[in-house]
Amino acid sequence: MVNNDQEFLIQQIRTQYTEAEHTELDKLKALDIKVNRPAHVFAYTYGTVSALVMGSGMSLIMTDIGAILGLQETLVPGIITGVVGMVMALTTYPIYKKILSRRKKKYGPAILALSEKLMENK
Repeated sequence: MVNNDQEFLIQQIRTQYTEAEHTELDKLKALDIKVNRPAHVFAYTYGTVSALVMGSGMSLIMTDIGAILGLQETLVPGIITGVVGMVMALTTYPIYKKILSRRKKKYGPAILALSEKLMENK
């Protein structure tokens, strides 16, 4: 190994065992994550559930799952289930935006103050 490669490898291993220095930028990143994460988790979860509900309605109509479940007529329950899933899917983004705007209002002043402090120190 070349000497530079050895030094790089040593430094890389060494950084794993040294205490990381927490800066104001780390606090700003953590606040930003605190604002965005709940909205993202909601959107992914609710969107997935709505797609599954809509798909269940489609499956009731297009396959024999309704007969297996003991339903004589699957068209009406399938349409209702599919429409409920579509409505859920269509409401995902507006609810996501509302959650995000509330979180921004809550944490916005702290983020702006910290970002101003960081910009002044440059």
